Amino acid sequence: MTQPALYPSVITIPRDNGPAWRMEVHERLGSTSDLCKARLEAGEGADGVAILALEQTAGRGSRGRAWCDPGGNLALSVMLVGQGAAVPVGLWPFIAGLALHDAVAAYVPAGHALELKWPNDLLLDGCKMAGILIESGIGAGVSWQVIGIGANLLGRPDIAGRTLACLADCRDDVPAAPEVAHRLLHHLGLWLSRYEAHGFSTIRTAWLERGHAIGTPIRVTAGNQQFTGTFAGLEDDGILLLRTPDGVRRVVTGEVLLAPVERE
Repeated sequence: MTQPALYPSVITIPRDNGPAWRMEVHERLGSTSDLCKARLEAGEGADGVAILALEQTAGRGSRGRAWCDPGGNLALSVMLVGQGAAVPVGLWPFIAGLALHDAVAAYVPAGHALELKWPNDLLLDGCKMAGILIESGIGAGVSWQVIGIGANLLGRPDIAGRTLACLADCRDDVPAAPEVAHRLLHHLGLWLSRYEAHGFSTIRTAWLERGHAIGTPIRVTAGNQQFTGTFAGLEDDGILLLRTPDGVRRVVTGEVLLAPVERE
């Protein structure tokens, strides 16, 4: 006999300023973002639909890295179509990052540090516990974006040369992925509304309050170049400002590690 699903297959999360999020809960998928992209490229995707996998077998991170899921973690992707994709792609890591931070912060006990790392990571006690991947394209003549979010809740991948964290490192009663996803989409709606009402300046201020501190040592690898400095803030469009011996340098893209200890 087929066992009943633990969670509803579709969960609706209201938004104050816009249509409700519709979150589909799947028991097992290869990649939540790949499913979103396949639907969007076929013209079958819908704005505000989120895909959650209770088990993800082929997750992807930035720069083509695999995002391994040992089970019990968050694997969530959100489709944005047409008007829903109007936010510039480069600003989504900050809006989604704030939503991710605020959703997870509710579960982090006092005495543990939770901070955002430019441009798309969330650190727990200095180690990466979550990341965001933004992808965009055009399907059936309509522009789209996909926000992919992976977070280590119950366990962390074992990756050579990398020290990762999970929520279970700081608490015994780890929330289930649908609960965290519900909270995350709620906060995503809040921060999207604030962006629409006040522009990126509000997002930038909030990100700096939750991100690595001004003066944090940073090492950047961009192509064949590698340079170091200290975090000097964000420009009005989210570009990282790095203070170096030669002055302040603008970092548009690149792999950013918090120095002197490598954090990823």
